[in-house]
Amino acid sequence: MDKNSERNGLDGQEDDSVLETGVPGLDDILGGGLTANRLYLLEGAPGTGKTTIAMQFLRIGADRGEAVLYVTLSETARELRGVARSHGWNLDGIELREMLPSTDALEPDEQYTMFHPSEVELGETTLKILADVEQIKPTRLVFDSLSELRLLAGGSLRYRRQILALKQFFAGRQCTVLLLDDMTAMEHDLQVQSIAHAVIRLEQLNSDYGAARRRLIVAKYRGREYRGGFHDYKIIRGGLQVFPRLVAAEHVAPIEQLRMPSGLPALDTLLGGGIEKGTSTLFVGAPGTGKSTLAVQFVLAAAQRGEHAAMFIFDESLNTLRTRCQGLGMDLAPHLASGLITVRQVDPAELSPGELVQAIRDVVTVGQARVIVIDSLNGYLNAMPDGRFLIVQLHELLTYLGQAGVATLLVGAQHGLIGTQMQTPVDASYLADAVVMLRYFEDSGSVRQAISVVKKRGGAHERSIREFELRLGGPHVGEPLRNLRGILTGVPVPVDDPASKPMETAPT
Repeated sequence: MDKNSERNGLDGQEDDSVLETGVPGLDDILGGGLTANRLYLLEGAPGTGKTTIAMQFLRIGADRGEAVLYVTLSETARELRGVARSHGWNLDGIELREMLPSTDALEPDEQYTMFHPSEVELGETTLKILADVEQIKPTRLVFDSLSELRLLAGGSLRYRRQILALKQFFAGRQCTVLLLDDMTAMEHDLQVQSIAHAVIRLEQLNSDYGAARRRLIVAKYRGREYRGGFHDYKIIRGGLQVFPRLVAAEHVAPIEQLRMPSGLPALDTLLGGGIEKGTSTLFVGAPGTGKSTLAVQFVLAAAQRGEHAAMFIFDESLNTLRTRCQGLGMDLAPHLASGLITVRQVDPAELSPGELVQAIRDVVTVGQARVIVIDSLNGYLNAMPDGRFLIVQLHELLTYLGQAGVATLLVGAQHGLIGTQMQTPVDASYLADAVVMLRYFEDSGSVRQAISVVKKRGGAHERSIREFELRLGGPHVGEPLRNLRGILTGVPVPVDDPASKPMETAPT
């Protein structure tokens, strides 16, 4: 984990128990959960899931027989039960206390004349809360929300003193308090953040197209190690799903470098015997040159050896993939039925980068996949809300998969069809351990294809350029094209063509 822990403010206790929040991904980020008997701040704009996390936090306590209390100043108990029903929950075992102003407050006789309303209402509200705590003696308490308490206080000084008083009140009562703040104040203050033992902030990002992206960050956590940075999450029926940011350094393990053949002798010769476990290979070329088909060839070879493989496809549907492969005689159906091959179609408009990484981790840890295909990097780029961080995240992912002994196959489509000015929107060639390049070229009035290996770490490979074809039965790698020069330009000439030889200058 990141060493973002603050080492001060331990309140003099050495052996502190940890409470689970009810959100497994959040517990992983927090290093196990929340230190018991502390005051915490959960802040975020309306709609980010604060109430959902609060209910999950109380439900796991109630399921274990703890006394738990939900104090609401903003929503009614009926509204809270409606939220619970939307997730398929009930609130049995959770005490609900409404601290909403009554309808009598609208009557003229109830308007304060001698004292400011905040002076009366804040005191009454606080006394009711403390009385409920004394009666119920909860071990977990949620206070929703601070924006109402801030309004009741009437001023920043009185508000801060009220929060400090609440913290001191709960300090000796073996109660873990979760304060919710919807950040609706005109100016966001840091007063409660400085008082709270930990601060978790929820954010919602609305793009021009596609679903809203949600992420959270732990702004501080006194006395514990936690995973810093932003972490994607989503709200589904059943609560929050949090996807902790991948840190490859946490998953270091020794691996054995074993070659994985493709099942095509000529291709294995070109690659120096095949690809190695724990390495990444990039297939790059113009659209239609056969990059995805080559990746499928390695997937089929792995399944035929009894190994699991997984494909994450962005650019085509599963039906299109199966139909295309079946037309080439590469039948995926038996291996899909047996579970040796899994294919997931990814919609970059709906799937966040964190959720995609978590899905890849799951097929490795749970599904024991030994080959992973990401087709393509262009689609992966579109899944990132900010393309500047694609390479950093891709580096972490490839490092993690390499340490897990997985062979990763990346497909990258270049802009253009022919010639030397081919451009790649995502330059991942320096991250990959091997780069296989496919090209179109013209010859005798026909468009042909060529394949070559331009980079391979950790082993020798063939330097020649071979002909490549998609035939019935799968991809076919031919003999080296030694009779042509300038294949990568797209318009080669025969080696023995006088026009292709440099002109000799007469001696002076």
